[in-house]
Amino acid sequence: MDNKNKGITYTTPNYIKSLLLPSAKTPRGRRVWSIDLESAWLPFFTATNVMGDTAIPAEALGCPIRLAYSPDGSVKFSKTGRPITRVAKPISDSVTLIRGNFVANLMAYAEDVANKRKDAYADMVKASIEAGKPIVNHDKAELDKAVKAQVEQAMREAEAKREAVDTKQPDKELVAVA
Repeated sequence: MDNKNKGITYTTPNYIKSLLLPSAKTPRGRRVWSIDLESAWLPFFTATNVMGDTAIPAEALGCPIRLAYSPDGSVKFSKTGRPITRVAKPISDSVTLIRGNFVANLMAYAEDVANKRKDAYADMVKASIEAGKPIVNHDKAELDKAVKAQVEQAMREAEAKREAVDTKQPDKELVAVA
């Protein structure tokens, strides 16, 4: 899509456009950074290894999910008694790198558009803030009501406890035997 603003033509890059398209696939396996390990990350890293862009060890790709171990060498278990697993470090490190680069690309794209289309960007920010005001005001009012109701409930409970203590039968007085 070509956007024109005061004589400046700016075309949205295809990689940004593709991020905004819906995808019918919804895999349900182990996720790393909310992306399926088996159907997305492993094929991607296999492809990047083939192309020479990464050098992720074959054992990490072949066994991406590992048992987690305690410092003493014993297998870690969760509070529910299930063994804890982790993603192989080379894969986890690569995902972390991609995540950082992804965020940097998002920020660079936003800065580029904000610089090239200053007026349109500023107008969009103002319009968004205005459109959000009714929601912010509604949420604030609802939160104020909820907090007030919680305080009133706590006061009622404290008063009920106080009344229970006040109406309690006095302890019988001990009399010394002569």
